[in-house]
Amino acid sequence: MLIIAINGSPHPRGNTANMLKAALDEIAGTGAEGHFMQVSDLINKARVPYCIACSNPCDGKCYTGTPLEDAFNLLRRCDGIIMGSPVYFCTVSAPLKSFWDKTRILRKEKALLNVAGGALSVGAGRFGGQETTVRAMQDMMLCQGMTVVGDGFFDDDAGHLGACAQHPSGEDQNGIKQTRVLARRVLQVAQATRELRAHRT
Repeated sequence: MLIIAINGSPHPRGNTANMLKAALDEIAGTGAEGHFMQVSDLINKARVPYCIACSNPCDGKCYTGTPLEDAFNLLRRCDGIIMGSPVYFCTVSAPLKSFWDKTRILRKEKALLNVAGGALSVGAGRFGGQETTVRAMQDMMLCQGMTVVGDGFFDDDAGHLGACAQHPSGEDQNGIKQTRVLARRVLQVAQATRELRAHRT
């Protein structure tokens, strides 16, 4: 099992990164493989920082030979994705949206079909747009045909949509607890749906 944590925050050691690293700690504890992906670094090194639909269907010419190519190759073999973003006007950050727009070629290949996905978000306030941001990420994943993970059980609750925390996330113990539950849920669903991804082998 390979689970990728996608950090949509421009800060590689900020609040969202803290949550994603807690998720990866949980994944590592099960013996599965985890990988942290910093999308702002990838977008900053791109020749074209956002998708302009230069070819239809996408032929990948805008990212070939850049770090985005390596990132997409990693996504092609992942079993699960935990996507995180801070709240930017009740939705995802610009780097994350730009990165995901560039995954058009993965959609053409159905590379993320049946990959398990979960989302988490951090806001400045307790009710600071986290759920709408999580929902936006879920919609992005659904467009790729991913299997989106939501709530767990009463005694193991990841939140109705996903894990949400308040800044500073390192001090939000409930947010970290939800993050760890979400990581377990993503891994559980990824393991249960392994055969559905056999088309990629």
